[in-house]
Amino acid sequence: MTADYILYLGRHTMETALLVSAPILIVCAGLGVLISLFQTVTSIRDMTLATAPKIIGVGVTTLFFGHWMLQILIKFTYEIFAQIQTYGQ
Repeated sequence: MTADYILYLGRHTMETALLVSAPILIVCAGLGVLISLFQTVTSIRDMTLATAPKIIGVGVTTLFFGHWMLQILIKFTYEIFAQIQTYGQ
């Protein structure tokens, strides 16, 4: 196992994690901006107002993108186990 392979593995892991978490992070950021804008316009200072829409947004996003996210994770896991198998021989 070389240093180049370890760097490749770390980069591939980080890319996969970013790719899988991107839809949920984008939805949460977008909802956060919209809720903050709504609170600023209406002068509502309730901290719990942002929680329910974000939880609903994460749930809906997971329903829509869950299959895709799971497929990426399964592909990544197969690649990792294939690499472990080649280094084990």
